[in-house]
Amino acid sequence: MLRSQLIHPAISRVLAEAGHHATILIADGNYPASSKRGSRSELVSLNLMPGLVTCNQVLEAILSAICVEAIQTMMTETNGPYALDGDPPVWAEYRETIRKAEVNVPLEPIEKWEFYNRVSTVDHVLTVQTGDVQRYANILLTVGVRMF
Repeated sequence: MLRSQLIHPAISRVLAEAGHHATILIADGNYPASSKRGSRSELVSLNLMPGLVTCNQVLEAILSAICVEAIQTMMTETNGPYALDGDPPVWAEYRETIRKAEVNVPLEPIEKWEFYNRVSTVDHVLTVQTGDVQRYANILLTVGVRMF
């Protein structure tokens, strides 16, 4: 039995095969995972029902298993139907999860279309589709290097 918080076999396999600079997308329930992912990316669907599971729950599990060197979110829009005034509440949850995992990497918002571009590369190895219904909950992790 594994000792990390992550026990999902398919996710564990992909993470074990991932190397430095590989990216992992934890996608919310609204993310177009069928069309916005890298050509080599494996899709794991954990979207049981709206709200289950959340991106933050997946983040916690994945951070228990790998080293990361970058963590990016999709920047919020400032006008239009999805506009927010300030950071979405889920980002505070992410920062707390990152802190508890003792990962010293800042959350970096990047523009929406740049986010899609980074997910569409050959370095993108995994998309975990969640049932998270929070706006701007998508989060992209870049695999780091294990340091001894």
